[in-house]
Amino acid sequence: MIDLQDKGVCPALEEISEYVRNPVFMEFCSEIKDTYKCKEKIEYSSCSLERGWNIKFKKAGKTLCTVYPREGYFTVLVVVGAKEKAHVEAILPECTAELQNIYAQTKEGNAQRWLMVDIEDKDGLYADLQQLIQIRRKC
Repeated sequence: MIDLQDKGVCPALEEISEYVRNPVFMEFCSEIKDTYKCKEKIEYSSCSLERGWNIKFKKAGKTLCTVYPREGYFTVLVVVGAKEKAHVEAILPECTAELQNIYAQTKEGNAQRWLMVDIEDKDGLYADLQQLIQIRRKC
């Protein structure tokens, strides 16, 4: 088993998938790569809140989302900035109560909200997340 805290060994996406042990993880990564024609970038974060290896998906120099592997699930960070805010707030009423709650609970700073969404299943929250990433790409 890989050690996601070991800065000296960059894991492959497949190794991270083995750590997560949830088929939705690879489905999510494949969907992002196929939809946005981008590659994953596996990076080590020294941030005290999320130390360890994570996966960034970027398109045209903009980070679409960052994926933090967990055991059994994964967390996706999507930043809602000033450009995306109106678009996200327009679709929010149709989103799951869970995403609405995450949005409401996330404090805004520097005209941004850093939404951290835990994904275990391909459910409504998964669909909401796909919409947020699509807005992020368009804006």
